[in-house]
Order: sequence, then structure tokens, then C-alpha cells
Amino acid sequence: MAEGRRRSFLAVLLIVVMLMLVGSFGVWRYLLAVMERPGPLETETVVMIPRGSGFSGITAILESAGALEDPIAFRVMSRLTGRDRNLKAGEYEIETHASPNAILDALESGDAILHRITVPEGLTVYEVFEILEKSRILSGELPDVLPAEGSLLPETYLVARDERRSAVIERMSSAMTKTLDELWPNRAPDLPLETKQEALVLASIIEKETSLDDEYPIVAGVFYNRLRRGMRLQTDPTVIYALTNGEGSLGRPLTRADLQVEHDYNTYVVSGLPPGPIANPGREAIGAVLNPVETNYLYFVADGSGGHAFARSLDAHNRNVRNWRRVLAEEQSRAPIPILRPQLEVAPAGVSAPP
Repeated sequence: MAEGRRRSFLAVLLIVVMLMLVGSFGVWRYLLAVMERPGPLETETVVMIPRGSGFSGITAILESAGALEDPIAFRVMSRLTGRDRNLKAGEYEIETHASPNAILDALESGDAILHRITVPEGLTVYEVFEILEKSRILSGELPDVLPAEGSLLPETYLVARDERRSAVIERMSSAMTKTLDELWPNRAPDLPLETKQEALVLASIIEKETSLDDEYPIVAGVFYNRLRRGMRLQTDPTVIYALTNGEGSLGRPLTRADLQVEHDYNTYVVSGLPPGPIANPGREAIGAVLNPVETNYLYFVADGSGGHAFARSLDAHNRNVRNWRRVLAEEQSRAPIPILRPQLEVAPAGVSAPP
């Protein structure tokens, strides 16, 4: 009799265990199906996952955005599979009807939306900081101490929302170092340069003198010719940098008194290169400095078309200057508002001078 009751108990227990296993298997299959099932979103939706949200916070954000059909199943499966541990902060675009697994894939990979921040060539470090400070995409404070002038590579950078401003500065600095290291070994022979820093200095001047990539190598050739002959560079952007300390535009035309200011950056009063860059040059300007065009030109002046007229002699340069003045006069006669005269004009022994 006792043996019969024991067998009956074991049979019942086996049935219970089997039912539990069948039930668990059914629950597991249901959870798997939920994770693969297309989600409820009818349109692409952008969600922002702030740093430090935690898995519960992330789930709440996704639920609030209407991206989860079954938030409980999402929580359970994410924790059971360990996928809740490696989700990254950022701004994500959740596709229409994205499944929970597809959402987890995106958050695990960190495939966040990237935004463009463009830093034009020829800006000073101070001006670059202004751009980054005004960006609503970036977060965090800028470094208290400005990096060295010319140490940040101008470029269009892709950044995630809330990327730290200090991290962008580090990227720009690393990019400039990498660019110089890459281009320096392939420089033309016999250049009057001894260091990468000198190349950076000259590239920054060229960047401020012309905005045309095609002219970079020619302007570089002009400056090398002047350096080899012992002529002062006499370039206006160095004077402006001396007067403003790189903190923006001068806001007025240069005067003859400005050209006589005693300053290490004033190439009208000092020979050779200034002690440091006057802006952040781009890759094209650096490449032009390291591989200039061989030319006999010693002067250049604006030609009225956005470029410059180059000359081998002072007489030819003066003719180009007179032509430029005629262009200016015509523009001023047509302009409803007076326009400022450019500063590239005749100089006794240089590239440019004030009116």
C-alpha cells in the first residue's frame, strides 16, 4: 500500500515538473518572439540616452517614446541575456517598427547620430574656441588654457550629441600632429625650413593671404623667394595678429603706423618667419608649403576676381596695384554702401602695404 502511494506521488511530481518545464519553455518561446517581433513605432523616432541613465532609465525612455510593445519582456530578456550591461549613451534614431533586439543592437554598438561641426581654415585658436563654445551639440567646458596657436587642424568633425568640448579639442590637436607627421617626410628638397613648426608658421600665413587652394603653392613660392633673398615677408596678416593677439578681426584698415609697430609677429619690422603660427592652417596649405611651385615671383596683389596677380619685379607689381585700384574704384561707384579698401598695395620692398 505504501509502495503504491509512493509511486503515485512520484508520478504526480513528474507531471508537475513536466508541466513546469513545458510552461517555462512556452514562456521562453514567447519572450524570444517578443524580442524579434516588429515594434510599435509608426515613424522613425529619435531618442536621447543621457550618460548615467542606467538600464531602468533607458527602458523608461524607450517606453516613453513608444518603441516597446512589452517593456516587461524587454527588461526580462535583456537581463537574462546580459545585454543590459553594455548599452551606450547617445542620440539614436529608432527605425520604424524596430524590434527590441534591433534596438539593443543599436545601443550596444553605440551607433548614435553624428552631427557635423565645421571649423574653417585660417581661424585662430581663440576663434575656434568660440565656435565650439557656441555649439549646442557639445557639452562640458573648454580647457582653461588655450592650446598653442596653429595646433588645431581645421576640418569638419563628426560628433555625437553631448560629446565633450575638451575631447573635440584633443581630436583636433591629434589630427594636426598626424597631418604634419604624414606630410613632412615627403617635403621638397632644399626648402629653407628646419622644423615642422616652421612649416606650420608659413602655412598659417599663406592660409590668411589667400582662400584659393590653387594659389597656395604659388604664394608659398613667393615667400620662399623672399626668404632666400633676405627680404622681409611684409605680409599684413602678421601685423593684424600682432595688434589683435589672435582674438578676432582688427575691425579697421591697417595704417602705416601699424606697420611700424615693434612686435615679434610684425613681418614689416622683423626678418624671417614670426615666432609662431598666426592661425590654424588646413592640410592643403601645409602641403603647399612643403611642396611649393618653383617661381620667380616676389610680389602679389588682389586682382579683383577673388585671386591675386603675381609679379617678378616691383614695377610689374605697381602696375598690378594700379589695376586693382581701378577695380576698387569701379566697385565703390556701384556700391550703395562704401567698401573698405584692401591692404595689398604697393610696398617699397614687400608684398603688401596700406593705402
